[in-house]
Amino acid sequence: MQIQAAVCRAADAPLAIESVELDAPRADEVLVRIVATGVCHTDLFAPAIFPLPAVFGHEGAGIVERVGSAVSKVRVGDRVAMSFGFCGHCRLCHEGAPAYCESGHHLQFGGSRHDGSPTLHDAHGKPLFGAFFQQSSFATMALGTERSVTKLPDAMPLELAGPLGCGIQTGAGAVLNSLNARAGSSIAIFGVGSVGLAAVMAARLAGCSTIIAIDINAERLALALELGATHGLGGRDPDLVAQINGIAPGGVMYSLETAAQLETFRAAIDCLSRRGSCAIVTVPALGQAFDWSPMNLLLGGRRLIAVLEGDSVPDVFIPRLAAWYLSGQLPIDRLVREYDFKDVATAVADAHNGRAIKPILRMA
Repeated sequence: MQIQAAVCRAADAPLAIESVELDAPRADEVLVRIVATGVCHTDLFAPAIFPLPAVFGHEGAGIVERVGSAVSKVRVGDRVAMSFGFCGHCRLCHEGAPAYCESGHHLQFGGSRHDGSPTLHDAHGKPLFGAFFQQSSFATMALGTERSVTKLPDAMPLELAGPLGCGIQTGAGAVLNSLNARAGSSIAIFGVGSVGLAAVMAARLAGCSTIIAIDINAERLALALELGATHGLGGRDPDLVAQINGIAPGGVMYSLETAAQLETFRAAIDCLSRRGSCAIVTVPALGQAFDWSPMNLLLGGRRLIAVLEGDSVPDVFIPRLAAWYLSGQLPIDRLVREYDFKDVATAVADAHNGRAIKPILRMA
């Protein structure tokens, strides 16, 4: 079928909307008419590591238009959020850890279905790399698998639901699932973009008594304080660890690093109390090696935890996130700025330059 999609043809070129051909759904696939999709940090660096030309987008939400013959979880007309791809049959999927699926890297970044076949072709019939996180939702229609779509409550606004499938579940899940933060505990959150702000709200949900937000952006720190942070610190302060220890003597029980800076990576470990835990959801310099010593981890019995997708099982966690939003406990609407789909290049630029915390593309 003919759809409109934002195509990336070069890493240094803005996205441009083109008419492209999308496959019909196979037996285990679901065709979703995208109503809105979030722009995530991963969409920004993907052109540097993903095959091109490609269609990105992995925070889609919309209406089910068609289902494959083997699909039973959703039906035509259902309102769904789309999330990451996983095979459903490897050891980790069976153990309830689908974010660490043995085929996960290919399913998110391979540019094709699990079997290697393309889902998209351009107007000249040439294959486009798609199936980004098994959706490629920078488009008016997207294909997901039955596993990668989750039915939403009727009251959940579709224009806000997409980020539940990645950015929001990453930040909230890191606090609630990975760190399992306890009521009355202390946490330092490094970087308060959409992931970090979701973590701030989750820490408040968990009952943390000390929630320290760290960022270089004063406006985002102010928003973090409104959303539940008890303290805000500037990310460039040279004595950052000392300031955190001044707020939480002996260090914080938990820390979360979302800023992907070498300085904050080290500070997130150094600010921990003995037997404290640090979760990381990204790494400095796209994973390039750097020097750091694990001695502070060992001597204090501290833990460093790597977290993908908030350790979420999407069919379980996304409905919880939606329920918290609807009850007023997770006001993700405070994070978003909406853009028409035709302005996708502006939305991506605003995300890259920090002018928008969570851009949302509206397809209508």
